[in-house]
Amino acid sequence: MTVREWAAAGLLVAVGIGLACSDTRKGDGASGTVGVAFETLQTEFWVAGIDAIRAELGKSQLGMLEAIADGDANRQLEQVRGFIARGVDGIIVVPKDAKSIVPTIRAANEARIPIVLFNRPADPSGARSVAIVADNLGIARATVEHLCGLARKTGRKQKAAILVGDLGDANAIDRRDGFDQAAAACADAMDVVARIPTEWNQEKALAGVTNALQAHPDLGLVFTSSDFMLPSIASALKTAGRYRKAGEEGHVILGGFDGDATAWRMLVDGTLDATGVQDVFFEAEAAVAAIRDLRAGKDVPARILDRGFVIHSGNRDEVAGRMWGARVAGARAAAASP
Repeated sequence: MTVREWAAAGLLVAVGIGLACSDTRKGDGASGTVGVAFETLQTEFWVAGIDAIRAELGKSQLGMLEAIADGDANRQLEQVRGFIARGVDGIIVVPKDAKSIVPTIRAANEARIPIVLFNRPADPSGARSVAIVADNLGIARATVEHLCGLARKTGRKQKAAILVGDLGDANAIDRRDGFDQAAAACADAMDVVARIPTEWNQEKALAGVTNALQAHPDLGLVFTSSDFMLPSIASALKTAGRYRKAGEEGHVILGGFDGDATAWRMLVDGTLDATGVQDVFFEAEAAVAAIRDLRAGKDVPARILDRGFVIHSGNRDEVAGRMWGARVAGARAAAASP
């Protein structure tokens, strides 16, 4: 299935749209304007994502209008309608969830403005969009397979826990399913004793891991569906006296998903064994390329997959340059140095 451009004439007009909207157009030389609506900037991944999109739009001489919905699907719809009213040439949006984004897509379709979903797909419908999505299931499965290999090397069956994200988010479901597939194939080396619901909330993650460690003091493996929750896991492990580096007695095999700066620091420190990395640079490039191609009347696949990769101690130096969190950490370190 492909999506064709719905012709739209762009107007370079600055505007305030709902909450937290800004105009970062590149001046009179811009060849058009793209409205970029993010559901949140709560995590490093979303900040890295909007920064990468901004950079890609700049390379394409496209101006940018920004809006942040702060988790409110209705606000996001109004922000996109504001973009439409001002005749943007394309829209890139991070949906609040797969269901609530459908009316927003329909509004763009009616205005004949191409719309690209960044990192989160929509529910099936007749509405037309292009989704740039990570292979959440495949990346999670590969990450847990690596953790499984480490568990096997211990020579004993490890008790395992998974931190599950908000199940209203299709990404969270795929990451959970990827974990389950790998865990089923690793039944000889790991036994899943705790499934911790977090709804992408750090406080819930902290409480859940704390409870899991109390119920299973010998917990040996933890996988989180987002690196965003690594600080909560580390806090719970420290309280339980289990925050140890790989190779140290009592080390809990730990894996994550996203590839943020915290994950990078923990990989370097040896407390994190592996994380599945979303290639935010690929996703941003693909999103902007899709807008350009749709505007040019080209066919674009309705779904473009980011295969991502797993980073661990064995390949860390080789793939660090592709890990967005490593770049964030490096930039922070450079800024902090005298």
